[in-house]
Amino acid sequence: STDLTSTVGYDSIIQHLNDGRKNCKEFEDFLKERAIIEEKYGKELINLSKKKPCGQTELNTLKRSLDVFKQQIDNVGQGHIQLAQTLREEAKKMEDFREKQKLHRKKIELIMEAIHKNRNLQYKKTMEVKQMWGYFLPYGLCSTFLLSPIFWQLFLKLAQTKSALEDTDRSYQQSVTTLEKIREEWQNEHIKACEFFETQECERINYFRNALWLHVNQLSLGCVQNDEKYEEIRKSLEMCSIEKDVDFFVNLRKTGSLAPAPVAYENYYNAQRNVTPARSPAPVPISRRGPLPTPTSAPGEPDYATVDGYSLV
Repeated sequence: STDLTSTVGYDSIIQHLNDGRKNCKEFEDFLKERAIIEEKYGKELINLSKKKPCGQTELNTLKRSLDVFKQQIDNVGQGHIQLAQTLREEAKKMEDFREKQKLHRKKIELIMEAIHKNRNLQYKKTMEVKQMWGYFLPYGLCSTFLLSPIFWQLFLKLAQTKSALEDTDRSYQQSVTTLEKIREEWQNEHIKACEFFETQECERINYFRNALWLHVNQLSLGCVQNDEKYEEIRKSLEMCSIEKDVDFFVNLRKTGSLAPAPVAYENYYNAQRNVTPARSPAPVPISRRGPLPTPTSAPGEPDYATVDGYSLV
């Protein structure tokens, strides 16, 4: 500003820097809130996998798949808890960065406040001396005034004030000289402060940008790690064999390979007669069923238990 005592430009810079600090604080709070959500979600997943029954009476290969399923869900929960801790660490780094910038900037602000105060006081003093000097100007020795009768009436007063006039002039000159030195000092300090503030703002934007980039990478990494755990579940389901599970159950619970024989008729009424009882048919071994059908998916649904061609992208 052309006004020597104005701080409108400086105030605008300080306001912008304070807004930047506020924005960093908002992102810091966002990370903390996200950490709370991730931790709560992770704990809920772990509790779900440990406490909620999920096919606990299944046997053989499907049982192993379900065990893998619950273990990987537990691992996903642990991953979310670890992500929550990572987010808290990133929030702490943002807080440390923000407070460090505040501390460094405060030193410059104190210097600028002092020099603004000194500049304004000297400017006020100089203007007061200038006004005092202007008070004596009407008594200047112009030709018109010399011809006026009032001149002779004021001549004595002018002589008396001549010494004060000279002192005032010297004081005015000294004030102007001092003000100019202070103005140059203020201008130099103002330029240094602006350069410092610009450096800080560049650092803040760069740090903020990198922090946001890192946060997104962390979330992406969490998704990839979770998908790897889910892939273990899919691989386990690939090993699940319907034929083997049915055979396993049959072998585990089998009671024999022959069906019960038919009950023969016995004639208790005519027990005296020699009746040749009907011969019971020989037990017939139970034949196994044909091959089980392969599970199929409904139209529009993903293929059953397959990971062929699967991509993590």
